[in-house]
Amino acid sequence: MKPIILQGHERSLTQIVFNAEGDLLFSASKDSVVNAWYTSNGERLGTFGGIKGDGGHNGTVWTVAVDSQSRFLVTGAADNTMKLWDISTGKCLRTWEFLTAVKRVAWNEEDDTILSITEQRQGQPSVIRIFPINREDPSSQTDTPLTEMRLTGSKATVALFAPLSDYVITGHESGKVAKYDVKTGEEVNFVDDAHRGEITDIQLSPDGTYFITSSKDKTARLFDSETLDEMKVYTTETPLNSACIAPLRPYIILGGGQDAMSVTTTSSRAGKFESRFWHKLFEEEVGRVKGHFGPINTLAVHPQGRAYASGAEDGFVRVHWFDESYFRSRPFGDLEPEVEV
Repeated sequence: MKPIILQGHERSLTQIVFNAEGDLLFSASKDSVVNAWYTSNGERLGTFGGIKGDGGHNGTVWTVAVDSQSRFLVTGAADNTMKLWDISTGKCLRTWEFLTAVKRVAWNEEDDTILSITEQRQGQPSVIRIFPINREDPSSQTDTPLTEMRLTGSKATVALFAPLSDYVITGHESGKVAKYDVKTGEEVNFVDDAHRGEITDIQLSPDGTYFITSSKDKTARLFDSETLDEMKVYTTETPLNSACIAPLRPYIILGGGQDAMSVTTTSSRAGKFESRFWHKLFEEEVGRVKGHFGPINTLAVHPQGRAYASGAEDGFVRVHWFDESYFRSRPFGDLEPEVEV
């Protein structure tokens, strides 16, 4: 499983995402640029922002999301803005301005709505806003959200649309997981102590019936999307920054490492800068992939389960295409079914 190494960022990665076909990867980083890459060979397709005056962000781009048709990209950044981009031209179509940084963005299933989380800061509450997207006339978007959820208590750090897009599922700084009604903005369900530390990532399973969260409390957990019941726990010895669920195989992939402040004093081995594969059902670690020289900040898995990518504090993105042995491996012997690829 030889990696393709993508070099195009000057600072650490914040979020990476595959498009629906898996042939493109989008990477956001602290250098204020978003890159688009071909996943098959690692060639850079283009950049969004980065040139003064072209509508790009000024400051860390915290989050990036691509629609299912690979037509539009939405980004959120430390410059208190969220931007909509045309993927084919690289042009910024619209900028929404807020009072605090945008920490997470996401599309709904129908590609006609996006969500943004703004940070709790300087007396401003953490707010989740749901905006409609005009796909017919992309340059004319409204400034008025469909729904605005002003959060009291712990701020939201991550969020995504639940299947069918009627609800938003959020992860919070306190370790809380919650579910909000998209139309009314009401909190319909929550688990206050889902984690014992900040939730750093949230990703859906391929069929949307459950989701995974990673946390600074050194665990990743699976939850039922409908009830928010905890299904599985994966306990590691290092703070986790990202987690994703592999299609086709019974694995989840975890990434993390120490906080950036304590990295310089240790070797990469001690820092645990590996992608870690765990068996989803048996809650056992089955393998690790080395390569990064800093904590892994973000993981993404190919929508068809053929590859995964990691982005780290070292400024590199590594795309790993799985070889045949990965699809044939049965670390728990006859307990596992054969997989047709």
